Amino acid sequence: MTISAPTLEIAVLVLGLSMLMVEAFLERTDKRTLAFTAILGLAAIFAASFFVIPQPADPVATGFWSFYTADPLAIFFKRFALATTIFVLVMMIDYAPVVRESIPGATPQAGLGEFFTLPIFTCAGLMWMASAIDFVMIFVSLELVSISFYVLASFTRRNPTTLEAGVKYLILSALSTGFLVYGITWIFGVTGETNLARIAQALADPAIESGPALFGMLLVLVALGFKIAAVPFQMWVPDVYQGAPTPVTAFLSVGSKAAGFVVLLRVLQPFFILPQIERLLIAIALLTLIYGNLAALPQNNLKRLLAYSSIAHAGYLLIGVVSLAGEAVSFYLVAYLLMTLLSFAVLIVVARQTGENIEDFNGLAKRSPFLALAMLIAMASLAGVPFTAGFLGKFFIFDAALRHHQTALVIAGVITVACGFYYYLKVVRAMYWEDSPNETAVPLSGLSRAAMAALIAGIIFLGVYPQPVLNALNSPRETIPATESASAR
Repeated sequence: MTISAPTLEIAVLVLGLSMLMVEAFLERTDKRTLAFTAILGLAAIFAASFFVIPQPADPVATGFWSFYTADPLAIFFKRFALATTIFVLVMMIDYAPVVRESIPGATPQAGLGEFFTLPIFTCAGLMWMASAIDFVMIFVSLELVSISFYVLASFTRRNPTTLEAGVKYLILSALSTGFLVYGITWIFGVTGETNLARIAQALADPAIESGPALFGMLLVLVALGFKIAAVPFQMWVPDVYQGAPTPVTAFLSVGSKAAGFVVLLRVLQPFFILPQIERLLIAIALLTLIYGNLAALPQNNLKRLLAYSSIAHAGYLLIGVVSLAGEAVSFYLVAYLLMTLLSFAVLIVVARQTGENIEDFNGLAKRSPFLALAMLIAMASLAGVPFTAGFLGKFFIFDAALRHHQTALVIAGVITVACGFYYYLKVVRAMYWEDSPNETAVPLSGLSRAAMAALIAGIIFLGVYPQPVLNALNSPRETIPATESASAR
């Protein structure tokens, strides 16, 4: 039995619309049932994705298939989006009491239906972005994701910090969308195409004017730089990450970043024929690495620390992009998914009892050994300790950079990894070496414990045996052909 790739997105949209209808007409239903329904539905769609046969894009395709591809990279990131949304919904169940408390005087179920449903539509947008091979579809899917995040980031809007986060994200995201549309306009004006494969053919023509096309691509990079939190487009990250509801912060950190990178890989493919693009990306990668790691050093709030950490990890991923290592980037994103979601899952549970600062984790190992172990593994993987997925992710990135003769990026990456050990291990020190006046155990639901155990197992398993992820992509450099890079040199 085989399934066509667009069926996956259609199934996700039907699931989201069905949940909205149930939420609207069955007011007395326990809204947490919607979350459990969404988790089961997305898990079924995730299983169905293994019955989709990958089909590389056809450069001469017309109609819908000129906008959409079901190649191995697209299928891989569809599964990535589904898995991310499932874990985020588990976090949202734990976070539901905070949402209820943010609406004084309202019924206990107020707002929860929409809170559990919006990530479904975000997931659909992320899946469309994974398959988008035309600027028109990239724009539409990006807006579907952005609009969902506008609402989610400011969902507990009676909290001034959350409202500030939502407004900042709205304004700056709208500004980045303007850059994207203007950049697409310039590229279309030069090439007469919006399809990425046909743009590559047009740019290969010696008679084409490369200057306006390069300018258009710079504008597109500004928009995508906002999505992946690359310097100098990262100014929104700390405040939005700290102010948004914690599950939404996790979704932004993982889902939005992964979608931004898959679009970046596709969009760069026709433009790597222009040598200026590589030099620009090297500069952005260096700035992102240095800024993200140095800014994380003095942080005492764990959400802000993870925000600056997210910027730093965007720098490591950009090293892979510059090195044309699509496989290494994909593996790093999977490792980042596991370790980031695990850290936020622990943060949600602990913050309900104490708070979000690092000092609030003091003595956690005595109060809740399992949560302390989970956070220890997440921090170790984020730092790049051997036998974790984070270590192999960095190893693959640096190996690809060395083979691509990007020595400066490797040196900067190794130095900044040392910075990461300092600020990640601050959390470990607080949990295992500091004393806490609060000796009360942190309550943990069975579902959250199972989700954390699965994330821990994934981090350790992929840290020892990465082959399942590497095999899922088939060809390591399918995304950005090395021959095009060579011609650029």
